[in-house]
Amino acid sequence: MKRLALLLGSLLVVSAAASAKEVVPAPVVVQETPVQIVEKEVIVYREKEPEWRPSGFFKVQETYYGETENNKYAGKQGWNDNNVYGRLQLEGGIQMTEKQSMDFRVRNYQSWNSLGEKKDDQVRVRYYFDHGNVGDSKVNATSRVRYQKTGSSHLAEYRLDFDFAEYLFNNDFVKTSTAVIGPRYIYAWTGHNKYSNNIGLYADLINEFPLGFSTEIEIDGAQYSKYNKAEYNYGHKDDFNVTVNAKLMHNWNLYTADKYSFDWAFEGGYDSYNYSNEEVFAKQDGGLDDASYSLYAKPAFVLTYNATKFVSVYGEVGAEYRNWQIEANTEAKNWRWQPFATVGVRTTF
Repeated sequence: MKRLALLLGSLLVVSAAASAKEVVPAPVVVQETPVQIVEKEVIVYREKEPEWRPSGFFKVQETYYGETENNKYAGKQGWNDNNVYGRLQLEGGIQMTEKQSMDFRVRNYQSWNSLGEKKDDQVRVRYYFDHGNVGDSKVNATSRVRYQKTGSSHLAEYRLDFDFAEYLFNNDFVKTSTAVIGPRYIYAWTGHNKYSNNIGLYADLINEFPLGFSTEIEIDGAQYSKYNKAEYNYGHKDDFNVTVNAKLMHNWNLYTADKYSFDWAFEGGYDSYNYSNEEVFAKQDGGLDDASYSLYAKPAFVLTYNATKFVSVYGEVGAEYRNWQIEANTEAKNWRWQPFATVGVRTTF
């Protein structure tokens, strides 16, 4: 009995120990799904550069010039010989290729009053060729050929312009849009007997400022001129002459609504100041001077109607204040107002 009791006790102890052990489940093996890499074609869309095509504009306008303030209509005794007349102007330009362009301007004058004086009609044609930048610089070179006929006078010009605008002022206050200098040659003639050869420099500087202001200083002639006969140049067969235009411009939009715009436009200054090393500028008393100048101011208001994206109609009214007749440097005087009005249409393509 004692042995049986010990055996049963041992069995109970072993059974309790076995039941106290933690049961560990068998590991589960999870089989991963293989990763599949699918290559897809990527299409990159790039904006196509617009195809180059010729472009240009055409403009036609008629301007009426009224009577100069207190004008006497007495030949050289009047403040201005040109009064109560009209001017029809046709103007256009075309960019023929990326490097070549040309423009033209035709002016036809009409006397609208027996006291008015008809000015000489004018035709001007200009051709440009852009040579691009000079070497690795930012200086642009452009050739220009001009033919101009005013009345019975003709001129043919070749000019090579070098534009240094990229090297000058360009900031929030001053922007240089043009800074041109270069050599020029002009052959001018009237009929078959009177002609001159002129060689020199041309320069033009245009700056833009805030609030619609801009300035231009143009040396339209710093040249040596040789005449075939001294009688064509007040007894001098040659001379050195300089012609300078110095202008202040102000353009400001006053009102815009839908297709209409109403603007203020002003320009004024020297147009032009002329100097010669010889006395070649006529004075009122019949004598000669070595310099002359015309100083002017021309305010105007412009109303524009943009009929379509490419066609606009405009009208302008204003007046010009100038020493019309007496320009010799030592006696320039008699600044007077002359009113004008213009209507025109412009189209682009």
